Amino acid sequence: MIALAIRGWWERERMRPDLSRGARCMVSFMAPLLMSAYGHLPVINMVFTAVAAQSLANVDVRGPYALRLALLLAKTAIIAAAAALGALAGQPLGLALAATAIVAIGAGYWRHLSTEYGPSLAVASGLVFYIALAYHSGLKPAENHFIAAFAGGCWGTLLQIVFWPIRPQHPLRVAVSDAWLATGDLLAAIARPTAPAAPAGTPAPSPPAPLLESWMGAAASAMAAPQTAALSAVGTAEAALRQCLDRCYTALDGAAPAGKSPVVDRLRELNRWNARFGLRLSAYYSARGGAAPLPADWAEYEAPFLSVLQNLARSVAVAVVSHSPAHLATVNVRLRRATHLARVLRERAEALPGGKPLAEAIGEIERHLPDVAESVAATSDRAGERAAFSLELTDVPGTALRSLALALNLHGPWDRGLPRFMARIGVLTMCGVAAMKLTRLPHGYWLPFTMILVLQPDYGSTRQKAAQRLLGTLAGSAAASILLALHPPWPALMAAVACCCFVFGYYLKRNYALSVIFITVFVVALTDSFAPQTLRLAEERLGCTLAGGLLALAAAVLFWPVWERDRVRPILARGLRANAELFRLSFSAPAHIEDPAIVRARRRAETANAEVFASLQRMAGDPRNRQDRLETLAAVANGNRRLTRAAALALMQQPPPASPEFVAAANAALEALARGFADGHFPAGLAGLRRDVARAAPPPLGRAAAEISALVLEAGDFEFASVPVAGG
Repeated sequence: MIALAIRGWWERERMRPDLSRGARCMVSFMAPLLMSAYGHLPVINMVFTAVAAQSLANVDVRGPYALRLALLLAKTAIIAAAAALGALAGQPLGLALAATAIVAIGAGYWRHLSTEYGPSLAVASGLVFYIALAYHSGLKPAENHFIAAFAGGCWGTLLQIVFWPIRPQHPLRVAVSDAWLATGDLLAAIARPTAPAAPAGTPAPSPPAPLLESWMGAAASAMAAPQTAALSAVGTAEAALRQCLDRCYTALDGAAPAGKSPVVDRLRELNRWNARFGLRLSAYYSARGGAAPLPADWAEYEAPFLSVLQNLARSVAVAVVSHSPAHLATVNVRLRRATHLARVLRERAEALPGGKPLAEAIGEIERHLPDVAESVAATSDRAGERAAFSLELTDVPGTALRSLALALNLHGPWDRGLPRFMARIGVLTMCGVAAMKLTRLPHGYWLPFTMILVLQPDYGSTRQKAAQRLLGTLAGSAAASILLALHPPWPALMAAVACCCFVFGYYLKRNYALSVIFITVFVVALTDSFAPQTLRLAEERLGCTLAGGLLALAAAVLFWPVWERDRVRPILARGLRANAELFRLSFSAPAHIEDPAIVRARRRAETANAEVFASLQRMAGDPRNRQDRLETLAAVANGNRRLTRAAALALMQQPPPASPEFVAAANAALEALARGFADGHFPAGLAGLRRDVARAAPPPLGRAAAEISALVLEAGDFEFASVPVAGG
């Protein structure tokens, strides 16, 4: 039994990057530390080498290898330049403050370039800069720090390259696999009971939040945001699936244009199949929610169907990266089971009063299932030829520059909150650096470093991360201080640091609050293990951490705050317009669900819905007096997402309905709503628009008409008197 449990755990874990990330983190950090301990590296250089190596080793880059290498080398150069800048700007104070402002601007710009890679680059470059700023300044130290950080970055990059052949999958296959795992998560969310104890979709509070409230007392309680029922588990899973699919499309398009690489084309087709599968699952979920009260035994029929689909999605994720005929056989067996269970459930739905839409949604899934075997087999038909991993690299042509342009936001519009974030973090870290220099604290760099860790572009994100980062840093710093004060034998200390490195890398994407504790332990061990340990040193470190976190929270409220209520309504307007475009393309004339224009419109609508709910989640973290009409906005957002699902369900009809009159009425109503939410003024005649929609809707589009009517009624309750117009 134990062996089976271990084998099952290994099968699950080998598909995720956590184990390899933890191993890379441990090796990248411990090698410079041990080399320094045995006299092969100067102590101060070891700090920069280890930080840069660990930062590079933790990156999970998706896509072709040229893209991965370009990003890793760019990150190496930026971190090394930040280390050199810190040494060059150490004296006088004015120069140090000017350099701090440059680092703050960089922190915002890296976020603009990439929301996935930018924040970690900002933290790593900030840490080496503040450490260099606290030590001796001059040209020679700057040269040494640059070389040390650059060598560490190259070491971390080398570890990434070494791990590529060890892992039995291609990075493009991993991207496709991630999307299939996200489909499995969507099925798990759909399979959950429809009447949970808590209100549906209420986000669970992060574990440290109650500790933060008890620790800060009434101040934190006043800032605590109400949980909103807008964020359902299914909606969150749909948004995650859409993000994975989009990342996969980007990686595949960056690898090779259509028709240039057979392998990439096969993976692209499998990803398209997954997108179509996700559409049918959303349609099934919508039809199930709109069906007449289901009989008590419905769950008994549905549970095995959803379970086998969930296992099927995850089996495809395994098969697409393993090239294994055994895994492909598992997919085929589960396909047979899923097809038979779909038929049983469809016949059950047909026997229900008013169960025709539900039966049709199940039938679409049933008809779609046989295609997956051919799609997966097409990606595995050369498995016998790929015993050597080096042969796989030739299957992904493409240049780094083209891939880099797809991965980074080189020309996209700036988030309006980022310039304010750069100004806020610049002023705050300049104050922290001034305090560090004027008080001459030996480890005062913890003050500005904690600020750059905690402060986020908006208050909601800052408050959400502050508890995890601040309490995790405090707990980790205290644990490290106790560990160092005990003066353990050197091998025992190194073993403890190595374990902390691995746990940090393993939990970085799973449990951020826990990972913060362990990164703090090994960063403190890195910077302080060669210094005499005193109570004053521990108090200094804890005090700087606490002060930096509290100042970051205060700055998010007092200095140029960006409240989400000023941003959410234009985002919601874009979501409404995306649905209007989806209806125009889908139902103005006879159309097909797989039409490329309709597929693109559906992707835009789903992405817009995900952006709306992400904005609402940030708004839920704002102070209570900045949450004007949160419930109304959440209701409109939910209605708009249900409208997207209603369009998907109608497209499943054979043939899909075509009604230019309804499309015209629906577009007029949605555009009026979009203008009202974007500008703060609803046009007159909304009630008439609602009547036009209801009058023009054919029976297959009745659900969509009902959702639009509900949106109009919800907007009628929205009062803009208490909500300032953005920018006004």
